[in-house]
Amino acid sequence: MELSDANLQTLTEYLKKTLDPDPAIRRPAEKFLESVEGSQNYPLLLLTLLEKSQENVIKVCASVTFKNYIKRNWRIVEDEPNKICESDRIAIKANIVPLMLSSPEQIQKQLSDAISIIGREDFPQKWPDLLTEMVNRFQSGDFHVINGVLRTAHSLFKRYRHEFKSNELWTEIKLVLDAFALPLTNLFKATIELCSTHANDASALKVLFSSLILIAKLFYSLNFQDLPEFFEDNMETWMTNFHSLLTLDNKLLQTDDEEEAGLLELLKSQICDNAALYAQKYDEEFQPYLPRFVTAIWNLLVTTGQEVKYDLLVSNAIQFLASVCERPHYKHLFEDQNTLTSICEKVIVPNMEFRAADEEAFEDNSEEYIRRDLEGSDIDTRRRAACDLVRGLCKFFEGPVTGIFSGYVNSMLQEYAKNPSVNWKHKDAAIYLVTSLASKAQTQKHGITQANELVNLTEFFVNHIQPDLKSATVNEFPVLKADGIKYIMIFRNQVPKEQLLMSIPLLINHLQAESIVVHTYAAHALERLFTMRGTNNTTLITAAEMAPFVEVLLTNLFKALTLPGSSENEYIMKAIMRSFSLLQESIIPYIPSVITQLTQKLLAVSKNPSKPHFNHYMFESICLSIRITCKASPEAVGSFEEALFLVFTEILQNDVQEFIPYVFQVMSLLLEMHKNEIPSSYMALFPHLLQPVLWERTGNIPPLVRLLQAYLERGASTIASAAADKIPGLLGVFQKLIASKANDHQGFYLLNSIIEHMPPESVDQYRKQIFILLFQRLQNSKTTKFIKSFLVFINLYCIRYGALALQEIFDSIQPKMFGMVLEKIIIPEIQKVSGQVEKKICAVGITKILTECPPMMDTEYTKLWIPLLQALIGLFELPEDDTIPDEEHFIDIEDTPGYQTAFSQLAFAGKKEHDPVGQMVNNPRIHLAQSLHKLSTACPGRVLSMLSTSLNAEALQYLQGYLQAASVSLL
Repeated sequence: MELSDANLQTLTEYLKKTLDPDPAIRRPAEKFLESVEGSQNYPLLLLTLLEKSQENVIKVCASVTFKNYIKRNWRIVEDEPNKICESDRIAIKANIVPLMLSSPEQIQKQLSDAISIIGREDFPQKWPDLLTEMVNRFQSGDFHVINGVLRTAHSLFKRYRHEFKSNELWTEIKLVLDAFALPLTNLFKATIELCSTHANDASALKVLFSSLILIAKLFYSLNFQDLPEFFEDNMETWMTNFHSLLTLDNKLLQTDDEEEAGLLELLKSQICDNAALYAQKYDEEFQPYLPRFVTAIWNLLVTTGQEVKYDLLVSNAIQFLASVCERPHYKHLFEDQNTLTSICEKVIVPNMEFRAADEEAFEDNSEEYIRRDLEGSDIDTRRRAACDLVRGLCKFFEGPVTGIFSGYVNSMLQEYAKNPSVNWKHKDAAIYLVTSLASKAQTQKHGITQANELVNLTEFFVNHIQPDLKSATVNEFPVLKADGIKYIMIFRNQVPKEQLLMSIPLLINHLQAESIVVHTYAAHALERLFTMRGTNNTTLITAAEMAPFVEVLLTNLFKALTLPGSSENEYIMKAIMRSFSLLQESIIPYIPSVITQLTQKLLAVSKNPSKPHFNHYMFESICLSIRITCKASPEAVGSFEEALFLVFTEILQNDVQEFIPYVFQVMSLLLEMHKNEIPSSYMALFPHLLQPVLWERTGNIPPLVRLLQAYLERGASTIASAAADKIPGLLGVFQKLIASKANDHQGFYLLNSIIEHMPPESVDQYRKQIFILLFQRLQNSKTTKFIKSFLVFINLYCIRYGALALQEIFDSIQPKMFGMVLEKIIIPEIQKVSGQVEKKICAVGITKILTECPPMMDTEYTKLWIPLLQALIGLFELPEDDTIPDEEHFIDIEDTPGYQTAFSQLAFAGKKEHDPVGQMVNNPRIHLAQSLHKLSTACPGRVLSMLSTSLNAEALQYLQGYLQAASVSLL
């Protein structure tokens, strides 16, 4: 694409269309941009637009499109074409920093993200001058520019907070510290001085405090991995200033907004984070500063109001106290009973209250409320922080703390009892206190795994939780209902089984509650109970115990999906999946209505898939319906195809990328249910599955390969007779896959199925070409994974076509090639093969080479006979060789840059492991003994003399064991 006005105009028009709410206009525009993004100059056109366009909306749209383009394409993936040409890469890196710094803030943020994505790949090796360019801008004195640099530095360095330690990481951080730490410290001091100078200028303070927040965040990132020498030497500067900022209060920075945190709150909460980091990781060095931080943060907590805008600050301040009180050598700060009482009374109890803002979220923003409360993404909520502080204090002071709180819990429950409809929030706080007191250790999978011995959980459950759930109306006191259900969920391992069984009908009943939180919690609690394990690793709650509730459970679950706000509720869909899995054949009578509801739901969400988890569990539920029904009556597969194929066709025609990998998996499952034929409806689809465009998306590859394998297993002869012209297409897919280090194993899966199932004459003309392609790949890039797959393939070929055919095809490519393959690949590498079936294939294949290949007995190949036998005995008896060369460790990671529908394996569409040798050979060791016996009968004396002169003693001993077990001897 030329850098021309015409192209800029075209691009502007298409970008406008991508903002259109009508999918008929938006989708084609998105497709057009996708089709041109590989062209040279495309990114530069976007950068030109965001710099020069007159329309702000186009500038913003171009900046977002550019960032997403970088996200998808910047990383260079081995074996795949470089998606951005080198001249564009150089031009982008040369222009992006100045462009970012001169752009308005909204665009600056997008470009800053793009820089950090590029930096992640190219910094420091391929972009050495990035840091210098950024640091130089600190001198500009223009805080719009300085904040742009700080924002970019923050997005570039924040990964240091969660990277694993490595030499490369240390080297990079050292490089950054050498260039950045001093200028950052000087900027910090200068900015604080400017804050005093401009103390009465509100607009100047806003800009300066934005800088201080970014500086404080950078401090956290640069200090996270280890305490750098520079910061240790300059701790006085940083900590003194942090402390004075914590105690600062400037009226000009206070906001009237009760919801949104202001700059002052954001800065103080980041400083609390920084102090907590030092208190936890560098406590020795930080000790001189700790007492004054504890005092400042304590005062902050006691004086800060209940408004939502202070939530992050309060929760970070409490988290600071929590991290300090857990450390043995700060224990003395908390030992006094008055201190503990004061913390409980002034910090913990007030921050556990259910505020009007929480009530509003519960009713109007339930999705966010659930995410915070259930999934633990409530890190920055006051309640979560208060709960963590309780746990921290219980580490050393469990008795006194439990004593103090028991008094609070009792008085709260008494308040509630006086007037439940007015005082229900007291009971809510009491339940929350009991939960945080009782739970010492928790996991998502098992709920509470360690509980406080001083709290009687079952008694509390029977007296205070059950009565709420048993009340006749499911819609009164929704918050208390949600608390009660959550209590069951959290303490499911501590409450006796009979109480859990009594709770099941109550939970099923609450699936009908109008409150989204209540019916979601009910679904989630049921799903968690159904996964609990009892003795013998079976489920704790059995299908028989659930028998009386099957109908009402399924009815209420599907009904819950029709409640307002829950049409794509992932918790309900997961509970449906788990119920199917637990109940098994008990669901068969309800399948016709269930599958109708699932396909209607599938059709509805395929118009605009937006909830990946919901979609995944929906497909899992469809797979379970198919499996359970067809296990009992295989002929039912037809009615499933009837129900699903219309929707599937629509999904494939509309190219719903998120759903296509799932559709292929369900189709494989259905096709595998057929015995030995392929219905015509599948054959009609076969040519479409070979279209190159489908194979471009990595997420499609595993399910498509499996689907093609199902075609080959069920109807190879149909393909050979009715679709022989498609065989080259099938081999074309194999050729594409084999060229990629990430997908070569998938290519072998397909090739093995072709060799195993296709009639020999249908692939005769292609066989030699297949081997040539494999040898080319071996020469160009030989990896351990490829070798393992290659060994399995040649042995499978040998079993299918005979050892002589294998030797002939190798030697027809190049004379003596067969010997080279034996000597250079099979003998030295066979020990690397892993997997029961794979080892069996190799053992049977090698046995055939040893005993059914005449050239092995009377040509120059004979010298390889003993080494090959020894390698085979090694395969049987020696441990697997799982060493991998260093440079190969990261090849197999499916790491697709940017957003691409990755492949999500459906657990309930799983494929049974297939053994192509099957009944033909049960025990490969005995098979070897019998085959050697047969060979020695054909040429008496030869085998024995070779064995006695050349085979090592240990291998010979093993071999004698095989011969005895097979009751045969050698002549």
